[in-house]
Amino acid sequence: MQIDVPTTVGPGRLTVSAAERPTAVLWLGHGAGGGIEAADLAVLASRLPGEGITVVRYEQPWRVAGKRVAARPATLDIAWQETAPRVRELAGNLPLVTGGRSAGARVACRTATALGVRAVVCLAFPLHPPGKADRSRLDELLEPVVPVLVVQGGGDPFGSAALVASEVEAEEAGASSAEAADRIQVVEVPGADHGMRVPKASPLGAAGVRDLIASTVAEFVRAVV
Repeated sequence: MQIDVPTTVGPGRLTVSAAERPTAVLWLGHGAGGGIEAADLAVLASRLPGEGITVVRYEQPWRVAGKRVAARPATLDIAWQETAPRVRELAGNLPLVTGGRSAGARVACRTATALGVRAVVCLAFPLHPPGKADRSRLDELLEPVVPVLVVQGGGDPFGSAALVASEVEAEEAGASSAEAADRIQVVEVPGADHGMRVPKASPLGAAGVRDLIASTVAEFVRAVV
């Protein structure tokens, strides 16, 4: 089911993959370089409804309009927040977990507190631009005060799973973000890049990556709700 939702920055679109007897709703945004057909978003929409989790994928207005360049972060946040009441209406009394991949994960982190969500799922969180480790976005990952799951490639040029975990732990050690390591769970997809692709020689394989992402996210959502 698709639902067009007007916002002050243009119409966005929700694609709903409904569970027969849902226990939670997972609302996901896409990245700056692609749409809701990304492999990780697609596998969650395909498999999680069978686990009792309704998945709602959101296309930002810039994507719906057919533009090739993503809108600025503030504009992405506006569209997301103005669409939230429609998602809440779909969810009813069910717990709402938000998230997304890459830029979509950043949006979910920045808006989690304002929207009062149960938890956040980050797929391929872009910790820093490739080759620019000094430009960290760790502050955004630390913004939610609810549980956060980060599913991250071991070879992600935007920040490997090991790097994300180490920066979170270092932040907690510095006492500037209490209990960050307890709130943020980092799960590595061995060898995967930013698009969750693994080398042909990887023992995990594309099917294994899909299985790992689906099972990890399903388990996390069940645990938090």
